[in-house]
Amino acid sequence: MNIIYKNTHKFTQKELEDLFLSVEWSSGHYPEKLVIAMQNFKTVFSAWDNEKLVGMICAMDDGVMNAYVHYLLVNPEYHGKTIGRTLVSMIKDYYKDFLRLAVIAYDNELHFYEQCGFVKSNDASPMFITSLWT
Repeated sequence: MNIIYKNTHKFTQKELEDLFLSVEWSSGHYPEKLVIAMQNFKTVFSAWDNEKLVGMICAMDDGVMNAYVHYLLVNPEYHGKTIGRTLVSMIKDYYKDFLRLAVIAYDNELHFYEQCGFVKSNDASPMFITSLWT
């Protein structure tokens, strides 16, 4: 296995559907929307095993101060191979001159993000208006 990392916004519906459903995210049921979303993100780094999309991280930013990591996902078949950490490292390096890099982590992912240098806020909580179930 040789993982290749790319900076691209171009994905097929099938590539995105397969990756998002591999982690059981409901957004995988909307691959046509995901294609457009990837084109609109400011920053997208992806991980590939040959022609197979196995991971990605996506962020949006205000151009100078604040960046927000919206997606970080790795196909479970590839967990434990440092793909997620590599993608986070790439995004941290890309935004190294920004004043804030934020992520909303599910509780069972806090340990991973803390190991990547993120700190859990004691005085803020994420809030949503959403029809997605994951």
